[in-house]
Formats: sequence, C-alpha cells, structure tokens
Amino acid sequence: MQKMPQARRSGLIVKEVDGETLIYDRELNKAHCLNQTAASVWKYCDGETTMSEATIALARDLGTSVDEELVRYAVDQFSRDNLLEKVTVPPAFVIAGMNRRQLVRTLGLAAVVAIPVVTSIVAPTPAQAASPLPNGSACTESAQCQSNFCNGAPNGVCA
Repeated sequence: MQKMPQARRSGLIVKEVDGETLIYDRELNKAHCLNQTAASVWKYCDGETTMSEATIALARDLGTSVDEELVRYAVDQFSRDNLLEKVTVPPAFVIAGMNRRQLVRTLGLAAVVAIPVVTSIVAPTPAQAASPLPNGSACTESAQCQSNFCNGAPNGVCA
C-alpha cells in the first residue's frame, strides 16, 4: 500500500480560516491558500496514512465520492509548491504534469466541485512591505511617502 507523503512543517506558518488553510513559507516568502479539498488532503499527508485511506477519509469529509486521482493531484501540487518533506525518491502515485483540465477529463465533470486548488503568491519580505512609496505613487497619508509628503491627501500623490 502506497503511503501519503509527509507534509512539511518546518519554516511554515499554517492557519485555518473558514474551511481553507493558509500557509506562509518563511524560507521562500510565498503564501499558499488551500481550498477545502486541498486542506483536507493536506491533513492526511502524515507519512502514515495510505493513499486509499486518505481517499476514503476525503470522501467522508466532503460528503461525496472521491477518486484516488483527486488526492494524487493535490499531492502533486503540494510537491510543486515545496510543501512536502524532501524525499530522495518521489512517491510513485504523484501525477507528473497533470493539469486541472486533464484531471476533469479523467474524473468527469462531476468532480469539478471537489478539485483541490492551491493558490500561491510571492509575499514581500518585511523590509519590502515597510518600504515607503516613491514620488508619483498614489497615497492616502504623508507617512506612506519617501518624501513624507502626500500632496492632496487622502487621495493624493507622493511629492
């Protein structure tokens, strides 16, 4: 029986919000948002649960039938986003290169509701986030500007 990979825990800040899971990777300065389906798969990435057990548990969590390909697709996304512990040999069940369109074709249109989605963005470093705005940028107060002057605040321009 194929086991689920181990989710990476070090260097991550993980918060659950309204059925989704938000993950901030402090090492890569990337933020990830896992929808309900992906968040459910994520919690079964413990290195102990088998693929079939995770599929059955996911079906129970979502209240609908789930194909194993759906779980594999989520694990592939986690792997691409560096959210899994490093392994020397990638799990045999990871679907290399399958995109959502191919997954829908494989699983059928009814699976669209349950497709796991991981949305990722590059987050600014704390220093970048605190940097003042250059001249000519839209501003609402003088403290936002490098020059410390917002001409026409609250809908002004840094001068």
